[in-house]
Amino acid sequence: MANISHNGCSRQTALGKTIFDYADDLQIQVPSSCGRSGICHECIVAVKHGSEALESRTEAESFLQGNYRLACQAIITNSEVDVEFQLLRRRPKILVTTEIAESEVDSPITRDRDQVYYNGTVLDRYRGCLHGVAIDLGTTTVVIELVDLETGVVRCVSSMGNPQQFGGSDVMHRISYDSGRFRGELNKAIVQGINKELQHMCKTFGFERQSIYEIVVAGNATMRDLFFNLDVQSIGQRPYKSSIEHEYLAGARSTTTLIELAHRLGLWAHPKARVYGPPLIASHVGADTVSALIAIDAEAQNETFMLVDIGTNTEVVLWSPKRKLAASCPAGPAFEGGLVKFGMPGCDGAIQSMRLADGRFAYDTIGDVEAEGICGSGLVDLLATLRANALMSPKGVFSDRSYELQIVPERGITLSREDASNLAQAKAANYCGQFILMRELGVNPQDISRVYLAGGFANYIDVPNAIEIGLLAAVPPDRVVKIGNAALCGARRMLLSKGRREAAERLVKMIQHVELETTPDFFEIFVEGCQFKPMQEIVQPSQLAKV
Repeated sequence: MANISHNGCSRQTALGKTIFDYADDLQIQVPSSCGRSGICHECIVAVKHGSEALESRTEAESFLQGNYRLACQAIITNSEVDVEFQLLRRRPKILVTTEIAESEVDSPITRDRDQVYYNGTVLDRYRGCLHGVAIDLGTTTVVIELVDLETGVVRCVSSMGNPQQFGGSDVMHRISYDSGRFRGELNKAIVQGINKELQHMCKTFGFERQSIYEIVVAGNATMRDLFFNLDVQSIGQRPYKSSIEHEYLAGARSTTTLIELAHRLGLWAHPKARVYGPPLIASHVGADTVSALIAIDAEAQNETFMLVDIGTNTEVVLWSPKRKLAASCPAGPAFEGGLVKFGMPGCDGAIQSMRLADGRFAYDTIGDVEAEGICGSGLVDLLATLRANALMSPKGVFSDRSYELQIVPERGITLSREDASNLAQAKAANYCGQFILMRELGVNPQDISRVYLAGGFANYIDVPNAIEIGLLAAVPPDRVVKIGNAALCGARRMLLSKGRREAAERLVKMIQHVELETTPDFFEIFVEGCQFKPMQEIVQPSQLAKV
């Protein structure tokens, strides 16, 4: 008999049972609100192995492609084949009563005794608390903060995998998916996912959803506009601009900021709660980058710095007193758990750091449990270790010319040439963004006073190793500052401050967008960036501009 498994836990399969039935057996909480009839489309799972053991897709699953299924519809029809599945939304992990508190609280939501106001207009009666929600809407992951609008204190933080992944691992695939007959499914998936988190918060802390009066959503142009249920097709075509940006450039709008009422988006909040989407810089460089700039108070800085927000879609901002440049780098999911056979997100069982000791790979895992795969920080360490020990050439060829290296033999974890190639291309996208902006501004890495590393993956990488393989520009490591989830921090600051929203509007007008792919020698730079070696000097000293 075969087994069905999820995250290392398994049960013996039997004909006629659904994946949802096995999730019950394994005590896995699968999202659902339709009584398992296939109507709500919430119980999407990725079948990692054994799709052939399942009955063909039902009509309720017609919106899904590839290895995605509805758990309530996927029935075992072959009990001789092992099946492995994974939830798109991991069970929410909530951190309560965090230490984060914003000193600047100037929210449009205020209270006078038992009346709640929005910009001076009565909105509601006081229900015991005033809540706002800040959301970092990433392509791969979503992080949500519940914030007290009177004190600026973050009451809790919740995270989940982005439930839109069935539409593709990157924004271009999601744009393509949303153009078909299932237009709106991606919006439905993210709204349902966020609502589940908000409902869980309400239950945990014992408050009414009507006490959520404002929501700020930071995401790239595609993620933000999908959330607001807008047509995103123009973002996938030259010049890669959203319909909102086109309207702004045509003079039909005064800003690219979006504001909508919660009830029109179907969100679990006060019906008249405002949902605020910060402005865009240009093309794919969106509200998440603006939020990160707000987080580091970019307007107040008078030095030359670089902001690098590494993710499925990496954004780079190079800022000097005279010029401000930004670019978007479609890196893909290789460093975030995709396109690498044993790649995985940063969760329990992921190898997060790695080194060579006595001829074997020594490693540490998240949660200090048995290794299941390798997350982004571990992959950076692995690549740097292979290069430092002459086990791999700069072009990703293993020294013994093999196709695959055994990394953790006792767990069956390997790295293949194909894996290395996918990592090289993801790295090259990041390389190109930094290299081209530095060349455009006329500076070398050593001329940059500070590099701000943003994003969950960047927060855990070993900086010298990232520099050694060319993922980061070769700045002195002591100038690199990890700022964590800056998009979420900036979203929270804008949630609590009208002044910071005004600053966001000023910022987007200061920054010049650079389209990397229109650079005449882009292909040559990309090919160079695919090599696992440090970034070379950008411009000769005689060419340096005074910035």
